[in-house]
Amino acid sequence: MRHVAVIGSGPAGYYTAEACQKVFGEGVRVDIIDRLPVPFGLIRTGVAPDHQSIKGVSRRYAAVALTDTVRFVGNVTIGQDVSIDELRTLYDAVVLATGAPHDRALDVPGATLPGVVGSAAFVGWYNGHPDYAELAPPLDGPGAVVIGNGNVAIDVARILAKSEAEFGASDIVGHALTALQDAHIDTITILGRRGPHQIAMTPKELGELGELERAVPIVDPGDLPRTEFDAALDPGQRKSVTHLRNFAVAQGSDKPIRIVFDFFAMPVAIEGDGKVERVVVERTALDSDGNASGTGERYELPASLVVSCIGYRTPPIEGVPYDDRSGRFANEDGRVLPGLYAVGWARRGPTGTIGTNRPDGFAIAEKIAADLGEGSDKQGRAGLDALLAGRGVDVVTFRDWQKIEAAEIAAARTGAPREKFTSVEAMLAAKNP
Repeated sequence: MRHVAVIGSGPAGYYTAEACQKVFGEGVRVDIIDRLPVPFGLIRTGVAPDHQSIKGVSRRYAAVALTDTVRFVGNVTIGQDVSIDELRTLYDAVVLATGAPHDRALDVPGATLPGVVGSAAFVGWYNGHPDYAELAPPLDGPGAVVIGNGNVAIDVARILAKSEAEFGASDIVGHALTALQDAHIDTITILGRRGPHQIAMTPKELGELGELERAVPIVDPGDLPRTEFDAALDPGQRKSVTHLRNFAVAQGSDKPIRIVFDFFAMPVAIEGDGKVERVVVERTALDSDGNASGTGERYELPASLVVSCIGYRTPPIEGVPYDDRSGRFANEDGRVLPGLYAVGWARRGPTGTIGTNRPDGFAIAEKIAADLGEGSDKQGRAGLDALLAGRGVDVVTFRDWQKIEAAEIAAARTGAPREKFTSVEAMLAAKNP
C-alpha cells in the first residue's frame, strides 16, 4: 500500500488525488488535509459567487472524495496540529497543494491605509472565507479603484456593480450582499499600467460587464490601437479587445454606475487623512517590448476603496524550501525534497485556469510512482489519526462536510444555492447538530 498526503483541498489537491487513484489503483490511500473544515478551496472561496457553473466542478471532486482510497481530513492546520516533517515520516509522499492564497504586496506609499485591500481579502469577504468575514470594506463611495487588468479585477468590479436581483442565484454571503446593496459607489475605475492589447481579461468576463442592469463600462476610444493591429492577437484576446471596442462606442447610458477602464495608468501613491481618500495616478507609455514606464503626467482619482488585484503568493511553510522572488515553493518540476512535492499554484505560481491543475496533478502522481519504487513501511492515515487524536484535534471528514453543506443549503435565501457559514465555529457546530 502507498500512502500519500495532499495538503490543500482545492482543485490542485483533488486532481492530484484523482491522479493517484488512476496511477496506483486500489493500492493507494490519499489523505487530503485542509486547515478549514470545508473542502474545495478556490472553488468555494475564490471563484465568483455568480459563476455557479464553474463551481459545479466540485461535484467531480466529491466523487473522488467518496471513494475508499481518498478521504478528506479537515480542520487540521499544518505547523500547528502536525508538521511537514511528521507527515513525511508517516507518508510515502507529501504533496503541497496549498495554492497561492495571499496577496502580492502593493508597493506604493499609502498602501497600508484603511480602505486598501488585496483581492484575496476582498474576494474572500464576499465569498464567506472565515479569515475575511469581518473585513467590512468601506463602500460609502463615491469612488472605488481596482488595480489590475486581469479577470480578478473584472470580478471585483462586477461584484461592486451588481444589483441585488442579479445576485439571486449566486452564493454570495448575506453580510456582503447587504453591504453591497447599501453602498454609495457610483464610479469604479479599473487601472492598468499597459493598454488594451496587454490585458489578461477573457472574453466571457468582459462580456458580462456589458450586460449589467445598473452599470455601464466606459472605454476611451483614444486608448484603443488601430483596428488592423488586432490581427496579431490570438483569437481569445481579439474577442476581448472587441468587447472593449464595443464599450468605447456605446458610451451613452443613464445607468447610475460607471465602470471606467483607465489604461496606460499606474498608481504611484494612495493618500488620505487616516483612510483612503484618493489615488495618485501617473500616465504611462509602452516601449518597443511592451514594458510600461511613467511619463510624469499625474492626476488624482477620488476613492474610499482601493482593491489591489496584482497577483498572489503561496505562504511559506517552516522547513520547506521557498522561492521568495516567485512567491511559491522552490521545486524542480514539482519535486521539493525527497518525498515532498508541490502541485498547482504552489508549484508554478498563480498561472493557468482551474483545468490546468488536472494535467499538473497527473504529472506529480507519475513522479511519485517513479520515485517510490516497490514496497512501503509507512503508517499513513493510521499514524495520522493516532497523532491527531493524541493532540485533541477535532477532525472533519467528508461525511461531516456533507452535514455542514446540508445546513448551508437549508439556510439559503430564496433562489440561492446555499448560505455559507463564515466562521469555523459555526461550521463545526453544524456537523454535530
